[in-house]
Amino acid sequence: MCEETIATLIKDIKSLKEQIREKEQLLAAHLKVQSNVPCKYSEALQTNEIARYSRQMLVDEVGLAGQISLKASKVLIVGAGGLGCPAAVYLAGAGVGQITIVDYDEVELSNLHRQILHSEDDVGASKVHSAYDKLHSLNRSIQIIPLKMHVNSASISQLMSDNSYDVVIDGSDNVATRYLLNDACVLNKMPLVSGSALQTEAQLTVYNYNNGPCYRCLFPVPPPPDTVKSCGDGGVLGPVPGVIGCLQALETIKILTKSDGVLAGRFLLFDGSTSRFRTATLRPRSPECAVCGHHPTVKELQDYEQFCGAGAHDKVVSIDILRSVDHINPQQLEKVLEDSLVVDVRDQAQYRMCHLPKTVNIPYGEILKAEGAKKFSDCLEAAGKREVYFLCRRGNDSQRALDHLKQVFSGSNVNFFNVKGGLEAYSHNVDADFPIY
Repeated sequence: MCEETIATLIKDIKSLKEQIREKEQLLAAHLKVQSNVPCKYSEALQTNEIARYSRQMLVDEVGLAGQISLKASKVLIVGAGGLGCPAAVYLAGAGVGQITIVDYDEVELSNLHRQILHSEDDVGASKVHSAYDKLHSLNRSIQIIPLKMHVNSASISQLMSDNSYDVVIDGSDNVATRYLLNDACVLNKMPLVSGSALQTEAQLTVYNYNNGPCYRCLFPVPPPPDTVKSCGDGGVLGPVPGVIGCLQALETIKILTKSDGVLAGRFLLFDGSTSRFRTATLRPRSPECAVCGHHPTVKELQDYEQFCGAGAHDKVVSIDILRSVDHINPQQLEKVLEDSLVVDVRDQAQYRMCHLPKTVNIPYGEILKAEGAKKFSDCLEAAGKREVYFLCRRGNDSQRALDHLKQVFSGSNVNFFNVKGGLEAYSHNVDADFPIY
């Protein structure tokens, strides 16, 4: 089948999915009208609402008044990923009247082990529309607003000026967006339910609630960018963000129903490897805080990527620290792969997951140490090669490794080359069977 035919089929499938979505929206609107029938036995809720929410209304902390509050509430969820998905599911199930979901990304196969609103059929579709479809099929009596857009100072300012949200949920899990949402919530007097997860550990708290501290009170200065790992680099076990996302929904419901015990001024830490929770008491609101203190200096939103020195996403930015003659492309690597020394500098876990045949694994972290340089020297001597090719996941660490070893072995007659774009480029340009992760 030719590429043109495949492209036409893909276009037709996307068009069909859009038509289906439009029909589902019409059906949802029809069902909503059908369900908006007052209950002659209740002054506040409809018949279907009493049946749907009865189990949680029987809980003393919710009751009828709490359910009415949930129905009248507006929640903003930033991020339709591992945290935002479970949070959105339980808030939709609880009957929160309006849920706005903001995300710019499309669904990828690597998302599916933890981002439970998305399925294989959604790969390539926008996350917010995938989330909309599932949430609306769960509860058609509430309003779901999907917004595919970048979250930055301008967009979040506009969004919050147009809407008075009762709670904001941070499901973005990156430092720049965390500062952005914190400052926006303080300036707009909204509580922020903040969670994060990495590998088997996670944490949760509520900022800017009931005179509790905000994020800047605790972290006035952002951490160095190279000390912050993303899920894409460090990995995450799917149920771990699932636990925190569910707890974000719980904290949001407690705030909306004015229940006691909201996690403000306290920090919840979860260790999934031992299934243990512990809670730490946070410092109170800081009078010197730049955004919520007695004399704030942050009175409007700023450039948070510049402030943090890192992007407001978990996408890796490519570096280029070598000369153009030091690079080869993946097609050139394929031609020399059989008879050359190719050093894969990814960590052992990634190398064991998948690697090119006949490559040697010396992790970048080891290369920076004396024993790593010695291992490289031994490999070089055993191979008897004068040309060495460095390879990693995306072509960044391989450049760093090459640059370091070139200085260590500056007196040798070895030629060093970097595979530009790394294994992702190899998959795109040489062999699509090599997995992108």
